[in-house]
Amino acid sequence: MNSDIKNLEPKAIWKNFANLNAIPRPSKKEEKIIQFMVDFGKNLNLETIVDKVGNVIIRKPASVGMENRKAIVLQSHLDMVHQKNADTVFDFDTQGIKMFIEGDWVKAQGTTLGADNGLGVASIMAILEASDIAHPAIEALFTIDEETGMTGAMGLDAGILKGEILLNLDTEDDDEISMGCAGGVDVTATRKYPQENTPENTTAFSIAITGLTGGHSGMDIHKGLANANKIMNRLLFDGFTNFGLRIAEINGGSLRNAIPRESFSKVVIDTISKEPFLFETQELINTIKKEFASLEPNLAIVLETIETPKYVMDLGIQEGLIKAVYTALNGVYRMSPDIEGLVETSNNIARVTVKEGNVKVACLTRSSSDSNKWDLANSLRCAFELAGFNVEFSGTYPGWLPNLDSEILKIVEKLYVDLHNEQPNVAACHAGLECGLLGQNYPEMDMVSFGPNIRAPHSPDERAQISSTQKYWKFLLEILKNIPSKN
Repeated sequence: MNSDIKNLEPKAIWKNFANLNAIPRPSKKEEKIIQFMVDFGKNLNLETIVDKVGNVIIRKPASVGMENRKAIVLQSHLDMVHQKNADTVFDFDTQGIKMFIEGDWVKAQGTTLGADNGLGVASIMAILEASDIAHPAIEALFTIDEETGMTGAMGLDAGILKGEILLNLDTEDDDEISMGCAGGVDVTATRKYPQENTPENTTAFSIAITGLTGGHSGMDIHKGLANANKIMNRLLFDGFTNFGLRIAEINGGSLRNAIPRESFSKVVIDTISKEPFLFETQELINTIKKEFASLEPNLAIVLETIETPKYVMDLGIQEGLIKAVYTALNGVYRMSPDIEGLVETSNNIARVTVKEGNVKVACLTRSSSDSNKWDLANSLRCAFELAGFNVEFSGTYPGWLPNLDSEILKIVEKLYVDLHNEQPNVAACHAGLECGLLGQNYPEMDMVSFGPNIRAPHSPDERAQISSTQKYWKFLLEILKNIPSKN
């Protein structure tokens, strides 16, 4: 099936994308893809270096007649989000992505596709290897670990890049030109708990929440999609409050930057309360399904009787956990007062685990306002500290402040209008582009971001539009031809 992808137009992109997707490249495990990119650059006899953190930089001189134009940085990230459906057998550490074509879309079989940001990487590869594309001097910057900490962009030294303009190819709507983005911080609440012997005369159940849409915890956070961790906590709260439910295990969500699609728990109930518990829980399940009927038509919540676990959580700590997760905000905290329709600040309760004496709740808080980012992060901190948790802030990164006087923004916007006879959506986005971090060490670098249509990134429903990729490729080539001259 991947061979069919290589025959799509523009072949220059899809061939490289298929080759890229044959290499395992989950975040923080990029060794194979780094070597792949080094070999790619050296095989083209281009200057190729790997910096101290693992970013790959490949330099290509200007094409004939373009030597007097400003040098540019073409930038995309090598890693991809590794998400799969519960019933999909797949090892992201060893297997390449299995792709197929459905109408105007390229999809993957039960996993994320890696179009975020593989299509950007493949586009840069196509330009580096081409002999018939007009372009100024290029520094191709392939960063690592964008999805789980941006440590590649964070670790890039000042002075290593010489380009004056940066084109980030990590936007997911082909009519959008991004000029700003949100910053973020990881909020992690942990504590230990003593395990108690499961009370006698109890019945155990598993609760499985599956079938949710999921998606990007920044770009999709405003859609009101269900969060599996929040739904699970709602069920646990009801069972605990009304029937003394005890928790043995919770395993909900996965990555911080993905809206949780699934959650699983093991609980026990006094056997005498079994029937009323099942009745009331089913009523609550029906209510939740009605609430999300239009947004989450595939939501499934299943209770099954299981073997009684040996241990359950300490009762007091269990109550603190349930109430803290109920209190903690999930979703939009504040809309931008300056840019209509833009989410300013949000939080994603991404991961909740309870097992063998350890509790962990992992969140990702995003904001284009640094002060409001910390305001929300501190709100979460207070909720969990009141329940006895230790709270840590980590992985903080800055937003990218819009520059309405940007020369490259004006050029790119005009080219879009000339090509398509319509105005693009020039906007900031509620996602963590690397431009904010790169701008710290390169404050004079002029930046924009754009890309093809990619839908449901960070989920197994991720898909890339073929016709949009053709539109984007034509746009990118036109931009390269119109980079301004050096001062």
